Amino acid sequence: MTMQEWFEMQRKLDQYIEEEHGLQSRSLFEEKIMALLVEIGELANETRCFKFWSKKPASNSDIILEEYVDGIHFILSLGLELGFSEQSFTIVSYEGNDDLVRCFLTVYHLVDELRQSRSIEEYEQLLRQYFILGQSLGFTIADVQEAYKAKNEVNYKRQQEGY
Repeated sequence: MTMQEWFEMQRKLDQYIEEEHGLQSRSLFEEKIMALLVEIGELANETRCFKFWSKKPASNSDIILEEYVDGIHFILSLGLELGFSEQSFTIVSYEGNDDLVRCFLTVYHLVDELRQSRSIEEYEQLLRQYFILGQSLGFTIADVQEAYKAKNEVNYKRQQEGY
C-alpha cells in the first residue's frame, strides 16, 4: 500500500465524518492535533513503558497495535488538512529504538513542532518518527497496514451507529 492509498482511505473517512457532522467548512487542525496527542497518550498508557512504579505488564500486542493505528489516522488526517497528501513520503524505517519513553517524548515534541510550523518538513519528521515508534513496539509495516484498514472499517461503522 502506497502513502497515496493511505491518504485516500483517510480522505474518504474524513469526508464522511465531516459531512455527517456538518464540518465541511471549518478547519479542524487544532482539534486533530489534540486528538493525536490524546491517542499517543492512550498508546503510551497501554505500553506502560513509563510506569516505573508498577509491576503490571503491558497490554497485549493487539491492543497496542490498535492504539498505534489510531494515531496514524490523525497523522494522515493532519497531512490532508495541510495539503501534503500529494507529496512523496517514505514510511519504511528500520530504526527501532529500545527506549520507548524517549521515542514517545520525541513524537510529542514533533506534534507540537508541527502545530506551530505547519511545515512539510515537520510533518515528514513526525511521520517518520511515528513509524520508528511502531518499529520500536515490534510492528512491521504489513502489521500496521492491516490494522489501519481494519480500524478504518470500524471507524465507519462507529459513525453509522452514531458514535
